[in-house]
Amino acid sequence: MKVILKQDVKGTGKKGEILDVSDGYAKNFLLKKGLAEQASSVAVNSLKLQQEAEARKRAEEIREIRELAQKMDKSKVSVTIKCGENGKVFGSVTAKEIASRLADLGFDVDKKKILLKDSIKTVGDYTVEVRLMEGVSAKIFVSVLPE
Repeated sequence: MKVILKQDVKGTGKKGEILDVSDGYAKNFLLKKGLAEQASSVAVNSLKLQQEAEARKRAEEIREIRELAQKMDKSKVSVTIKCGENGKVFGSVTAKEIASRLADLGFDVDKKKILLKDSIKTVGDYTVEVRLMEGVSAKIFVSVLPE
């Protein structure tokens, strides 16, 4: 019997797959628990239309993220930090502070997407990578100034 999975089923397949399973497994488990529906021509066509709509939506989101990366690339962010007399820094600059400065510039970026090897603990200029999604990243310049 051919069925279309409505949810991921461990050991069987992923949501949206069209599978050929035994009649007993389909009737007694998949259909009974609402994990699948019988693969009629109407159901197959609606599944194809739904997958095409999801693909268009995903392509639009990727395009928007790439545009954001182009706008953000080479942006400059200034962060002030308290320093002692001899240039010793009290505290450090973290991804959270950089994300808030980017928000002031109009870029809404999650702090988890800002890649810092370690928090910045000295005054100076740094290049920081912001990875917006797999394969799309932007480099920004962070200038740490004494307060």
